[in-house]
Amino acid sequence: MTEFTGASQWYNVSFSIANGWLKQGGKVVNDLYAQSPEDVRLGLNRLGLNTEELEKDNRVRIWDYYTATLGQKSKEKLARDTLKIADLSIIFARDGIIQHLDGPPDPDCLIIRDNVSTLARFNEERVVVEFILTRLIPYHKSQKSPTLMGILRGVHSGSAYEQLEAAADGIIDLKLDDVADPPRNLIRMRSVRNVGFDGQWHPLKIRDNFEFTLEK
Repeated sequence: MTEFTGASQWYNVSFSIANGWLKQGGKVVNDLYAQSPEDVRLGLNRLGLNTEELEKDNRVRIWDYYTATLGQKSKEKLARDTLKIADLSIIFARDGIIQHLDGPPDPDCLIIRDNVSTLARFNEERVVVEFILTRLIPYHKSQKSPTLMGILRGVHSGSAYEQLEAAADGIIDLKLDDVADPPRNLIRMRSVRNVGFDGQWHPLKIRDNFEFTLEK
């Protein structure tokens, strides 16, 4: 789980993570709730990737949930036209949970959900939490695919965060430190199960192409 503040650079950081994963030979699935497919392709291409070729090779898949938030029908090949969980549950039961991947479980595929908090705009919070706990998280574990699930800070109840954090294998935090002059983008690994980790805040450095790296 990646918990981020609204002023943080989570979306651009996710592009940098995807870029590194792809350059190591992996595959990436982007589930977009808060960004348009065009913006994501632009962000990835700006880092030197060719998303058109990567999508043709099935190494990048972009699922468009975002257009549904605008009340419009997506023109994307991979899209959902509703964010109502009652509708999504019917679709998933009929077609398979998400249909992200073809074939057997694939640990080389990184799944990035940019902001699942968007679901709370169209559903009761309790329903959103149950959907994530009983559908999304078990699916990702069954696929053995590493997953980064973006959750916006400050929009859910304390109970919702507690339940989701308890189900996550790790928690990453991103925020903007606007007390510093100039403000600094920070990241930390708050918790990881069964692995040693550095829980300190680390500043992020942004390059001219908007790639983010850890500042040394």
